[in-house]
Amino acid sequence: MTKKALVIQHDHVSPPGPVGARLAERGYDVELLQLIDETDFHDPGVSVELPEATAYDVIVPMGAIWSAYDEELIGSWLLPELDLLRAADAAGVAVLGICFGGQLLSIAHGGRVSPSPRPELGWVQVEADEPDLVPSGPWFQWHNDRWSLPAGAREIARNDAASQAWVLRRNLALQFHPELTADMLEGWLSNGGAAAVVAHGQDVEQLRAVTAGEDAAARRRAGALVDAFLDRVASSPLS
Repeated sequence: MTKKALVIQHDHVSPPGPVGARLAERGYDVELLQLIDETDFHDPGVSVELPEATAYDVIVPMGAIWSAYDEELIGSWLLPELDLLRAADAAGVAVLGICFGGQLLSIAHGGRVSPSPRPELGWVQVEADEPDLVPSGPWFQWHNDRWSLPAGAREIARNDAASQAWVLRRNLALQFHPELTADMLEGWLSNGGAAAVVAHGQDVEQLRAVTAGEDAAARRRAGALVDAFLDRVASSPLS
């Protein structure tokens, strides 16, 4: 029987990229659920209907521009998505949370997300305790918030700005963006991101150049990370 993966894409410029591609290469039927259309991007409090977690073997909540604690703005779908992630955990459905998605996992399982004293934007190394699961990178970062770990979670990567990855049962949360490609970066830059890069004190053209130079290796790292997630986290014994 073909395994099924649900990718929750929160906006119109954040596709799963090489993460989704690797899931498909591993034999998963990848279903993409985009919550916010381009027309609703500036008024994202839409109502959505989420599927049952048990219809899937893997769920991948992706990144987003919004904060994972902004219930006033996006609570119409944020709260149901948190319920979906809790239901997945209860049923033993594996979840790979990416950036915003990793922060949602933290909240769903009792952790906390708050503004980071030092936002991250660009390519950085992380300190990985288990580099065969989460390689040290470099990985692409773009976040203004950071999580506190849920009770029982095992942190497996970090840097001096934030916790970068943790594992809890069949959940793997990532603070960085393994899915980022040079083409995807263009979508982010054209959707208001270029101004954010400048405000962060960085040069847009330099970020483009570094991203283009990292593109091929970053795709390979993303594939290796997905493989490790499937082989070690998604298939781990339930306790």
